Amino acid sequence: MVIVRNVAADSIGSELGIQKGTQLLSVNGRALDDFLDWEFLTADDELLIMARTPGGEELEFDIERPEGMPMGLELEPPSIRRCANRCDFCFVDGLPTTTRQSLDIRDDDYRLSFRHGNFATLTNLKPRDVERIKEYRLSPLYVSVHATDPVVRRRLLRNPLAPDVIEQMREFGGGGIDFHTQIVFQPGVNDGPHLEQSLSDLWAMEDNVLSVSVVPVGLTEFSRHDLSRQPTMAECISVVETLDIWQQRAREARDYGWVYGSDDLYINAGRDLPAAAEYDGFEQVENGVGAVRFLQQQIQEIPSNADLSGKKIGVFTGTAMKTLMPAVLETLTAQTGGSFEMISLENTLFGSSVTTAALLPGKAFADALKFRADLDLALLPGESINDDGLFMDDLEASELQADSPSEVRFSYFFSDVLDGSWEPGTGSGFAACDMRDQ
Repeated sequence: MVIVRNVAADSIGSELGIQKGTQLLSVNGRALDDFLDWEFLTADDELLIMARTPGGEELEFDIERPEGMPMGLELEPPSIRRCANRCDFCFVDGLPTTTRQSLDIRDDDYRLSFRHGNFATLTNLKPRDVERIKEYRLSPLYVSVHATDPVVRRRLLRNPLAPDVIEQMREFGGGGIDFHTQIVFQPGVNDGPHLEQSLSDLWAMEDNVLSVSVVPVGLTEFSRHDLSRQPTMAECISVVETLDIWQQRAREARDYGWVYGSDDLYINAGRDLPAAAEYDGFEQVENGVGAVRFLQQQIQEIPSNADLSGKKIGVFTGTAMKTLMPAVLETLTAQTGGSFEMISLENTLFGSSVTTAALLPGKAFADALKFRADLDLALLPGESINDDGLFMDDLEASELQADSPSEVRFSYFFSDVLDGSWEPGTGSGFAACDMRDQ
């Protein structure tokens, strides 16, 4: 079902008088199931749209769209396709019972993979889904491979019905669909020779596999530690060495690295992060692959008029950045002249083993800010709040800002806030951009 959520001014939708709550039924005789049908079927210039008003009246709109004029209809979000797997390292299984209900949704939706870059396993596809992926050529898709050996993959996913992912990807690849893939490595299960096999199988797909990321399993104190464990330093070193060999091969054969380790893989291995150029455009930065180097690169975008001399700025982050952030702050100081202090916080919601800033609860920030009236500005990670301005523990960002003794702003990469226009007392705000905009 496709329902209109909002209608933009100066759009075709507003000219037609389409109202919020209108149900869109079909385009050029084809029924609409969700936003994908709407977006692809309305790409034509001549449209016959059937709709039902909130009052139940059925209308027909015969449209010749002027070139470049938007339809201007924002749709209600679709029902999320649920995950059919029960991975030992599932994030949802590692949640405490006090988190909000929406976090308990196990999503595994190919539509969100195409639209937002969410990773999907492709284990819950129906024949109609396969047809749509091919027809609309949904490329690239982001696929959680984990292992290409079907037996090992079914063990990892705890799903005896999981299809052969390489066969699926080959079928889609034949239709011109490409993939970004990830392997979450669970020590003793899909590393070692299984990792070698997975990389070999993905490599054999040639240009259809655009990138592979390898990420160590992440567990909270609530995860099933009897089923999975954190990798040791030696295990992380072994994986990094495997990636080094494959990257060298890829650069010689394809002129780019192809396979990349996440930042925490290198941290856990005690290895220096690769240089920014070695991430080849940061295709998987939102998966924690090259996030630090990307951040350092973005700092260079801060304009020269961003003079923060004499200003004290606190940068709040997770413990994963404890050893890496000082170098970032040195770059910031050189760029702006400000005095930057790193404040790394332990996760009081999921436990100290969860070190990423994105999963820090609002209370951890609030407790740390309570006694920091000395700061001219407190920068909090933009990824720690959702689109509704809520932290993982449901604390509202606006409430934290109102209660803080210092000014609070949310930032993804510093240049989105320290753009030369900020002055103390100009008010708090959310960062207006996201990594995907870059």
